[in-house]
Amino acid sequence: MRMLADNVYAVGVQHWDRRLFDELIPLPDGTSYNAYLVKGSEKTALLDTVDPEKTERLVDHLVKAGADNIDYIVSHHAEQDHSGSIPDMLLMYPDAKVVTNPKCAQMLIEHLHIEPEQIIEVEEGQTLDLGGKTLQFIYTPWVHWPETMSTWLAEDRILFSCDFFGSHMATGDLFVTDEHKTIEGAKRYYGEIMMPFRSSIRGNLKKLEPLDIRMIAPSHGPVWNNPSLIMDAYAKWVDEDAVVHKVVVPYVSMHGSTQQMVEYFVEALIDRDIPVRQFNLTVADIGEMVIELVDAATVVLGTPTVLVGAHPSAIYCAALVNALRPKTKFVGIIGSYGWGSKMVEQITGLLGNIKAQTLEPVLAKGMAKEDAYTALDDLADNILAKHQQLGIV
Repeated sequence: MRMLADNVYAVGVQHWDRRLFDELIPLPDGTSYNAYLVKGSEKTALLDTVDPEKTERLVDHLVKAGADNIDYIVSHHAEQDHSGSIPDMLLMYPDAKVVTNPKCAQMLIEHLHIEPEQIIEVEEGQTLDLGGKTLQFIYTPWVHWPETMSTWLAEDRILFSCDFFGSHMATGDLFVTDEHKTIEGAKRYYGEIMMPFRSSIRGNLKKLEPLDIRMIAPSHGPVWNNPSLIMDAYAKWVDEDAVVHKVVVPYVSMHGSTQQMVEYFVEALIDRDIPVRQFNLTVADIGEMVIELVDAATVVLGTPTVLVGAHPSAIYCAALVNALRPKTKFVGIIGSYGWGSKMVEQITGLLGNIKAQTLEPVLAKGMAKEDAYTALDDLADNILAKHQQLGIV
C-alpha cells in the first residue's frame, strides 16, 4: 500500500515470477496488477482489482490502507487480471456497487456471474462525487478490448488508464525511475497487445488532449509521473508514417542452408548501413522481436521448405505478424527448398492484414549458389532504395 496523492493509494500486487501471460505472451520482468483506492470525504472507491491468484495480497493492502468500507468498485476492463477479484470484493464489502460502462457490465455478468443489481452503469463523461474527489469516466475502447474505459481524478489530475499506457513489469518502484527500461517494457506491451488497435488508440489519445494530466496510473507497471514520456511514445507508435530505417529478419533453418542465406543477407544490410535485427525463431524471445516490429520499415522472413510449405515456426511467425498488424511498409521472403516449394504463396497468404509491399523473394534449391547471393545483394540494395524513397535514411 503506497500513496500517489492525498487519500489516493496504490493497493495492487506485484507478480514477480509470472513468466507467461494469456499462455502466449512472455513476461521476462514479471507483471503487476495495479488497483487504486480513492477516499473522498463521503465515499470510497476501489479502482480495479487483481488477478484472482493474488486476491489475498489485495485484501492485505486494503486493510493496511484502512479501507473499512468501500462504496464503489470501478471496473475499467472485464479481463480477469483486473476484474477477477471483484466477486471476492463484493463478499468483503457487500454494500459496494460495481461502477462500469454498459459493455463492460455485460461482460462482467457473463464472465464472473456478477448480478445485474450489483452494477451501476455510467455513460461517457459521467462523474461520481466521492466528496472532494471527483471521478470522471472516459470511454477508451479498443485498448485493447471494446469495453475498456479510463477514469480521470480531477482534483489530483491523475488518469487511471487501465491497460492503456501499461507495461508488464514487476517492480518495487511506485513511479517510473528507469525511463529507458520502462519505455522498452511499454513498447513490448504495446506491440504484443495494443498494436492491432492503433487507429482506435489515435482517437483515444486525441480524447485525452484537453486534460492537464499530472500522473498516469495504468493497470500494469509503474505509475508515469512524467506522462508526456509515454504519451509522446504512443503518439509515435500509432503514427502510420513513423517507421524507422530498420529491417527485422526472423528465420528458422533445419540443415543450415537458410541460415547461410540469412547471415549473408544480414551482412549485406550491415554493409549498406541498414540497421537490422536477426531472430532465430527456435530460441528468440518473441517479445523482443515484437518490440522491433512496432516501427521497423521492413520485415524479411527466412524459412526452409518442409514438404512443399514453410517451416511451422515460420508459419507461426507469419500468423503472429498478421495478427499484430505492424505498420511495416515492405515484406520479403528468403529461404531454401529440396525439390519444390509453395512457401512463398503460403506465407504471402498468411499476411493478408499487412498493408505492405511484397519484395521479390529469394529462394535457393539446396545450398545457395552465386545467383542466390547476387539476388540477396539485390534485395539489400532494393530495401535501401525503398527506405530512401520513404525519407527515413
